[in-house]
This record gives sequence, C-alpha cells and structure tokens, in this order.
Amino acid sequence: MKTIVTNIGMLATPQGSGPRKGPEQGEIQILRDAWVLMEDGVIAQVGTGPAPAADETIDAGGSLVTPGLVDAHTHLIFGGWRQNELGLKLHGKSYLEIQNAGDGIQSTTNATRQSTEEELTQKAAQALDEMMHFGVTTCEAKSGYGLATEHELKALQVIKNLNDRHHMDIVATFMGAHLVPAEYKANRAEYIRLVCEEMMPKVKEQGIAKYCDVFCEADTFTVEESRQVLEAGLKYGLRPKIHADEIEAIGGSVLAGEIGAISAEHLIVCPPEGIESMARGGVVACLLPATSFYLGATFAPARDMVNAGVPVAMATDFNPGSCPCLNLQFVINLGCLKYKLTPEEVLTAVTLNAAAAIDMAGQVGSVEPGKQGDLVIWDAPDLDYICYRMGSNLTKTVIKKGAVVVG
Repeated sequence: MKTIVTNIGMLATPQGSGPRKGPEQGEIQILRDAWVLMEDGVIAQVGTGPAPAADETIDAGGSLVTPGLVDAHTHLIFGGWRQNELGLKLHGKSYLEIQNAGDGIQSTTNATRQSTEEELTQKAAQALDEMMHFGVTTCEAKSGYGLATEHELKALQVIKNLNDRHHMDIVATFMGAHLVPAEYKANRAEYIRLVCEEMMPKVKEQGIAKYCDVFCEADTFTVEESRQVLEAGLKYGLRPKIHADEIEAIGGSVLAGEIGAISAEHLIVCPPEGIESMARGGVVACLLPATSFYLGATFAPARDMVNAGVPVAMATDFNPGSCPCLNLQFVINLGCLKYKLTPEEVLTAVTLNAAAAIDMAGQVGSVEPGKQGDLVIWDAPDLDYICYRMGSNLTKTVIKKGAVVVG
C-alpha cells in the first residue's frame, strides 16, 4: 500500500538516527512544495516538485508538515486526580510539604492501588487519545504510583496492553523508586531492597519495561540510593533514567553522567557540574517546562545545556500532581518563551531528541526514508507559526504508520 502526502507548503524536520546537540540541534531540513511517499507504513521517499503515483493521496493543503511529536516523559498510569492540592498550593504549601503531609504521590498511590487494571487502562487510553489529537504519535509511560510489587506490575501490564492495542507507540519505564511508600517510611532500606530484588526480576521476567527511573531528590531518594537502584536495574537489563535536580541540586545530574543514563529528566536547578557530567556521559536532557510553569518554579537552563553540547529534549511530564497537562504544543510555546530556544531547536527537542531519549530515534522523530510514516499536518503555514500561537490546538491531521488517525 502506497500513500503519499502532497501539496506540503513547508516540510520541517531534523535529520538522523541519534540525538542532535550543540549547534546541530537547530539544524533542520526545510523543504517547500514537498511530498512524502510512504509504503506499508514506512517512509519510502521524500521530495519536492511533481509527486509520484500512489494508491492513496493525502492533500496537505499547502500547510506545514513535521514528524509526529514524541512525548518522552509521562506518568500515564494513575488512579484519581489531585485537584484538591491546588488550594493548598495557592495558600503557600510547597510540593514537598504537600507530599510529606500524606498528599502528593502517596495519595495517588492509594488511588492507583484501589483501581482495577481495566479502570487504569480506560483512563490512560483517553489520555492517549487526547495526546494524539495534539500531534503526539510516540510516548514514554512510567509506572511509579503502585509502589508495591503487585501494583507496579499491574501498571506496567496496562502500558504493554495499551501499546498492543492503541495507535500510539508507547515505551515503558519502571519507576518503583518514585517514593518510599507510607508503610516503609521507618525502613527505607527494606523498600529499596524490595524494588531491586523482588520487583526488578519480575519486570525482567515479564518483559514489560525497557527503562528504570528513580526520583533523586531531597526527602525522596539520595544520590547513593539512586545509584543503588539504577545499578540494580542495569543488572536486569533496564537502562537508567533519572529524575534529577527538580527542586534541589543534590547530585542527580552528576550521577546521570557517571552512570551513563540515557536521559536525565526535569533538571530545573541543574548546576554547571551536572551539565558537564551529562555532556561527558552522552545523556539526553529531557526538560519539562510545563512543570516549571505549573509549580511557579524557575525554568531549566536549557540554553546552557545546548551550548555545552548536551542534547535537549522536551516533554509534558503529564501527571496528576505537578503537571496535569497533556498538551505538547504548550511545551513547544514554553520552549521558545521560557528556554529561549529557537523554533528549529524546539522542533528537534520534541521529535528527534525526544525519540533518542527513549531509544526510538532509529524509527521515529524525523521525516526520512526508512523511518515510520508518522507525520503531523498543521493548521499553520510554517514552523514559526506553531511556536508563536498559544492556546489553540493547531493539529489538522495526524498520520501514524502511513494511516490517518486524527483528522
């Protein structure tokens, strides 16, 4: 089956099968009067001028076309919501104060444990549908709200089932080390042992996750505990990711570089030594500007990272507490307005570099022969327009593996 997208006013795409860093992050290919030919869901040719014949034609109407967006950091699987915390925040309670009072992640853990697999699946499927309407065609999803073997495995099974059934490609991350749950507060070492010696072997045995993540933060997991978790993950074939430097710079970004994490996430208060370590270790910095916006926090030093040769990706951090946002287009806006990244750098951050943060850059993240036919046709004339407009969904058509799934 040959499908061609014709009448593309502007095709904007990064190129390559790995992360782009430094000046390369802003180097993208721009083609005008372009077309993209897909065969059996894979891009076969990209060109300009007269288009070849195909079985099906999709007319882009002179609009902008980009790769399908990649959301490389979500906490997709959870029970309940936490709208009750909004008032607490407005009255001056900090994230850690709310968490230490028994709300925060612990309250979501309670709701997730009480939810059935079917309830979690239905809720997450609705979120995936919404993400796809915003132009996302590939995403990462973390466990981390079960915090008990049975419930962490339940969450990862939900992710696997959704990957099998939904149009979205979903990459699973095991995050049993998201928080020490209430029942282990007096025995942290035992909970870490549980994560490393009981949960991880079962995750590997069932083949339901590719990565291991840990929340390295004050009042959560120390650098030493985080290293222990990530090294255990490596033993079980789970590549390391790390929540680092979100609230306090306790050394998570430095650890990311030392341990060779595929990505470090958040990095709101990342210090120069953390940036240097990530650059040495080949770590993708997965930045989450909507979380900074929602928490009223500072914004990560994205420009310093680009200048230091760290590949920068951006994602939503969709979760029920610190960022109840599924809109990667809003993240695009923030990337320009708050990180001061150029539209070209931002496009790379939400496509190719985001794909590299989940080891999918060989399959998705750019419009090139051999990649999956994942495209977005925008209600926009050019790349600048989708960075400039705010508050509207500018997606016109979403194509996944050569087939129209939205529009």
